[in-house]
Amino acid sequence: MWKRQQWAQVLFTDESRFCLEPADGRIRVWRRRGERFAEGAVLERQHFGGGSVMVWGGISTRLRTPLYHVVGNLTGVRYQNEILQPLVVPALQAIGPRAILQDDNAPPHRSAAVNTFIQQARVNRMLLPANSPDLNPIEHIWDELCRRVQRHHPPPANLGQLLQWLQ
Repeated sequence: MWKRQQWAQVLFTDESRFCLEPADGRIRVWRRRGERFAEGAVLERQHFGGGSVMVWGGISTRLRTPLYHVVGNLTGVRYQNEILQPLVVPALQAIGPRAILQDDNAPPHRSAAVNTFIQQARVNRMLLPANSPDLNPIEHIWDELCRRVQRHHPPPANLGQLLQWLQ
């Protein structure tokens, strides 16, 4: 039963993976009769989905963090050094003294190193029960980014271009 003013103190954060090819593996091409093998109707495909890009981001009612490209596996130490220190702490400071971090229960977010850092940095964290539903509003941002990339024609040619479009 929070009021808008209370929600304005929360920094919602999450990671999301974006794939070069759609998840169902189908490519839809609309063409006119007789265009079957026209050059513009032929599209080369990446085998096995072509790869993916993982990004991390944070939003509040007043600000957003830069979109951070997560390369490889995100460990607790990497989460602390690459995301919490340079991105989350400054964002929380900009929100104000009552700012609250909302992240999920992903293992890197709950590592001993991260918990120690959170306590030392005096970060207020919204605690969520295990297996709670993902009601984070940043999920809507990920959905919109995905739709924008899918609407782009031609589709991204490689992972670098996909990351550039997401940013």
